[in-house]
Amino acid sequence: MWNDTDVPLAHLISFRSHGTWLHGDERGSTDRFHRQYKSPHIPANEKWQQYNRRTLKSEPVTLGAPQRKSVEEAIQETCTIRRWLLHVINVRTNHVHVVVSIGATKPSRALNAFKANATRKMREDGNWKSLRGPWADKGSERYLSNERSLALAIDYVTNGQGGDLPEFD
Repeated sequence: MWNDTDVPLAHLISFRSHGTWLHGDERGSTDRFHRQYKSPHIPANEKWQQYNRRTLKSEPVTLGAPQRKSVEEAIQETCTIRRWLLHVINVRTNHVHVVVSIGATKPSRALNAFKANATRKMREDGNWKSLRGPWADKGSERYLSNERSLALAIDYVTNGQGGDLPEFD
């Protein structure tokens, strides 16, 4: 069934930890010129990836179990306070996926709230001590305008990320 309002049913919001997927990576990447729906990723380019690795301002960030727990709790709390419907969340070692219904709120606002509150919560819990944030710039905001796209996104976040991660480091 198609949602014929201007408000999507939900959004798939994703963001990565700093330095873990650079332009030039063999998995491909997306930039402001290659972000249209179904457009191809930027192809692998070893020299560009090496350049990007050399210019990182800090080491790449891998999230351990305590950090992942803080991030998950912060996103759940953000959704509760803002009265957003959290469908599913999956916090991995180098990225986060959230499927959330945010009404007419701009998805960039939700993305920024998730990243800011996750950083705040990690600091409160003693899981992030750096003055720099742990996140890469920007993120992905996919509109989910019908029930099929919502179901596919939930399945992707739940089942398409690999196995469960250990609760210890």
